[in-house]
Amino acid sequence: MRKRLIVGVSGASGAMLARETLRQLSGLGVETHLVVSRGARITIAHELGPGGFAALNSIAACAYSEQDLAAPIASGSFRTDGMIVVPCSMRSLAAMAHGLGDNLLTRAADVVLKEKRRLVVAPREAPLHEGHLDAMLRLARLGAVIAPPVPPFYAASTSIEDIAREIAARLIGWAGVDPGEAMTRWGE
Repeated sequence: MRKRLIVGVSGASGAMLARETLRQLSGLGVETHLVVSRGARITIAHELGPGGFAALNSIAACAYSEQDLAAPIASGSFRTDGMIVVPCSMRSLAAMAHGLGDNLLTRAADVVLKEKRRLVVAPREAPLHEGHLDAMLRLARLGAVIAPPVPPFYAASTSIEDIAREIAARLIGWAGVDPGEAMTRWGE
């Protein structure tokens, strides 16, 4: 059975990371289920241009409205291997940390946590205040992987696209899928 992951995109900056994550997952044959928050749609239009949202949807196997709480990914009986939220806003992170399934993105994350599946969250904020750190700690204690999109400088990336490729590959690996050649490994 092929892998199936949910990809959530929330309103933080970093839409290119979402695009690259979806691109790599598609290339690896992973079935992706995409949900994009209202705030993310604004960020995507700004960072990827007016066709950015449609481009993300075209890469995903399935895409859902954040208002569609009847979508399959809102139920634990719909089998997935986990979820990657990239980028992750502090608003979405806090909602996930406190079990607020007030939209499909946060509901899907809540389902992933309750079903003991992998949740990888890439928070995009700096600097962080104590409330941000508390929410991250709470989410980590619930079983999530907190993975800020920090570039691996040893990979000797020469472009922003190289950095995005490396970060996306790491997120995919932490979600339980081998990213293959997309990831530079130390000493190789």
